[in-house]
Amino acid sequence: MAMSYRVRFWDTRERPDRRKGFEVRWTVNGREKSESFLTKGLAESRRSELVTAARDGEPFDTRTGLPASELRALKQRTTWYVLAQEYIEQRWDRTPGNTRRTLADALATITPAFVEPEHMSRAPHELRRALYSWAFNKKAWEEDPPEEWQAALDWLQRHSLPVSELAEPDVLRRGLDALCRKVDGAAAAAKTVKRKKAAVNEVFGVAVERGYFTQNPLSGLRWSAPEVADEVDPDCVPNPAQVGRLLAAVRALPGRGPHLYAFFGCMYYAAMRPAEVIHLQKSQCRLPATGWGLLNLKGGVVTAGKGWTNDGAVHEVHSLKRRAAKATRPVPIPPVLVRMLREHIEGFGVAPDGRLFRNAAGNYVDPSAYGITWGRAREAALTLDEHALELAKRPYDLRHAGISFWLASGVDPAECAPCRTKHPGSLPLLRQVSGRGTEPCQQPDRGVDAKVGGAGRQCRGRMNRALARKFPGAAGQGWDSSGTYQELLCTSPRGLDAGREGRLSAEMPGQAPFFGV
Repeated sequence: MAMSYRVRFWDTRERPDRRKGFEVRWTVNGREKSESFLTKGLAESRRSELVTAARDGEPFDTRTGLPASELRALKQRTTWYVLAQEYIEQRWDRTPGNTRRTLADALATITPAFVEPEHMSRAPHELRRALYSWAFNKKAWEEDPPEEWQAALDWLQRHSLPVSELAEPDVLRRGLDALCRKVDGAAAAAKTVKRKKAAVNEVFGVAVERGYFTQNPLSGLRWSAPEVADEVDPDCVPNPAQVGRLLAAVRALPGRGPHLYAFFGCMYYAAMRPAEVIHLQKSQCRLPATGWGLLNLKGGVVTAGKGWTNDGAVHEVHSLKRRAAKATRPVPIPPVLVRMLREHIEGFGVAPDGRLFRNAAGNYVDPSAYGITWGRAREAALTLDEHALELAKRPYDLRHAGISFWLASGVDPAECAPCRTKHPGSLPLLRQVSGRGTEPCQQPDRGVDAKVGGAGRQCRGRMNRALARKFPGAAGQGWDSSGTYQELLCTSPRGLDAGREGRLSAEMPGQAPFFGV
C-alpha cells in the first residue's frame, strides 16, 4: 500500500451533460482521482473533507486516492473471520506444517468469541472443527466443506464482528479469555494459552501493517495470562542412578525396547531433542573404537500431520531449532554413548537413507510409539513413590536429567553453554530446560578435539576439577588425557536416591560416566 503526501486539489467542475454533474478532482503523487455528486453542495462538502485531511498531515493512498483515515475505516468493515483467513492465506506457503496447525488451532479458539454477544454459537464443537479443519487450513480449500461445516461457517460469516470493534477492550478480553478455556469449558494449560496468544498477537501485528489499525490493540490491553512455569520441576528430573534403571528397563522390554535403548541414550547422554534423534543418520556420527565421539546434528523430524504438509506426508524434516536452515551443531558424546550407538548399528543396521532409528516398516519412529515404550519402562523400573512424583514422566525429561547433572557437578554455565548451544541467550534458556540450569560442554577425545577446537580440551580439565570439588571421593578418577574412562566414585546428586553412594563404571549397562553426560 503506497502512501503519499503529494496531494493537489482543483476547483469543483460542473458537467451539465452528466447525471451527477459536479465533479471533485485531485491528484495523489501525480495520479488523478475524482468523485462525482448530484449537487454542488455535496461536491463542495466532499472537497472540504479531503482538503482538511491533507492539511491535518494525513497521507493519501496512491491507488484509491483516499486519505489514510478513510481507507482504514473502509478496511475496518472487514470482519475478523475474513481477516483471519487472509492471514492464513498470506502465511501458508512460507510456514512449516506444524506451525500451520498451531496457527489454525489458535484462530479456531478465538474466532467464535469475536461474534456479536447476543449471537453466540449453539454448536461450539461443530464450529471449532469447521474452523480448524477447513476455514484455517488452506490445503482443505481445494474441496468444499461438509454440509454441517458449511452451515456453521455461514452462520459465522453473518455474525463475525467487524475489525473496527476489535479495538474495544471488552471485546479483546472476551477473545483472550476464550484462549484460556478448552471447547468443553475446562481450563487450558498455561503454555497452550501463551502459544495461542502469541499467534493471535501476530495476526494483529500483520493487520497493523496492512492498515487495519494504527497500532496493535493488544499492546495497551490490561489482561493477564495464566502464569507459565518456565523452569522444570526438579521432582520430575531423574538422577543418574534412576536413569540407569530406566534405560536398563527399556533394553529388557520385548519388541522395540532394544531398538530404542540407544534412542533414549542419545536424549540423555547427548541432551538431544527427540526430533533430532529421529533424524540422526550414520553419516552424522563419528564413533571411534575408544574414547569420545562426535555427532554432527543437522535437523529434526517433526510430526505435522498429512493434512498440513505440502506433500501430504505425516512428517516434515526441519532445520535445528532456532537456527538457520542449513546450520549444524557438533555434539561431542561420551564413550558410553559411542558404544551404545556402535552396538545399535551392528545389531539393527540403518535405514536406506542412513537413519539409525526406524519403525518396523522402515519409516520414522512415531512419538506415540516411543512414548508407549517409555511408559512401560517406567512401570518396570520406578517405585510407587517415584511414580507419585511423576519422575521422568516424559522421554524429554532425559534431556533435563543430563543437563541437571552437569549443573549439580559444579560446572560453570558460562563455560559450558557457549560450547554446546551456539545460541544467543543460552544461559537463561538452559536454566529453563533443566532441573537446575545449564547444558555442559562434552569432553572429546583427541580426534574430536581437532574438530571442536581448544574449547573441548579446556572443558575437559575444568569439568574434572569441578567434579573433584563436588565429589571428593572421585579425586583422580574420571577420563584421563587419552579420553579413557577409569572409574568414578560419586554420590547421586538429587532425587529419591540422593545420598546413596555407588561405584559406577562406564562398562555397566545403562550407566554413564558422571560428567560430560
